[in-house]
Amino acid sequence: MQPISLLIATGALFVGTHFALSHPLRDGLARGLGERGFLIVYSVVAIATFILMVQAFRGLPPEPPLWTAGDPLWAVASLLVLLASILFMGSLIGNPALPAPGAAASAQGAPRGVFAITRHPMMWGFALWALAHGLVMPTPGQIALSAIIAFLALVGSAGQDAKKARLMGDAWRHWAARTSFIPFARQVAGTTPWGDTIPRGHALFGGIVLWLAATWAHGALGYMVAGIWRWVG
Repeated sequence: MQPISLLIATGALFVGTHFALSHPLRDGLARGLGERGFLIVYSVVAIATFILMVQAFRGLPPEPPLWTAGDPLWAVASLLVLLASILFMGSLIGNPALPAPGAAASAQGAPRGVFAITRHPMMWGFALWALAHGLVMPTPGQIALSAIIAFLALVGSAGQDAKKARLMGDAWRHWAARTSFIPFARQVAGTTPWGDTIPRGHALFGGIVLWLAATWAHGALGYMVAGIWRWVG
């Protein structure tokens, strides 16, 4: 099998098992194994298939980029990763989409910060991260990997909407009616003030710290120097 074909195959395995365990197989396995047992199986399968995909990516031969990423494109990608980091950090607290005991209560609050941007800030963070990497490392292998991650994040979010509506009922439907799937869609439509989207507290501070640390580590570990570190130091 060609290296790029192996990457696509392992990526399909990673995405397919994630969707299967999250939706059609979940209820039956959870009943048979218990919630804790199911989470163990889910985690083992997710980690194992992710490792297979990463190993397939690492096994790709050197590939010429499809275009040259100059400083303007790097600046765009850096801002995308910063936004992705803020979305991710903001999604960790008070997120109705997470399987937390207080999810229904969180859905009753007014959407603010990252949740006023999108009701799936974590998943959009992953998708924006993938897009940024595809922009500045435009090899066929990187673009394929980025597409796999973005597909899982965004299609998974759509599936999560349906599952949460089934599990949480009106609490989720009311939350969905006051939020948007696509970032900033309600602001563009004029139904939510732009001021509500300003990240605060752990989202802003944590997102900036994560962005600085992750982009610094990118260069420190021997990969391309990324983020603000391309222009300072």
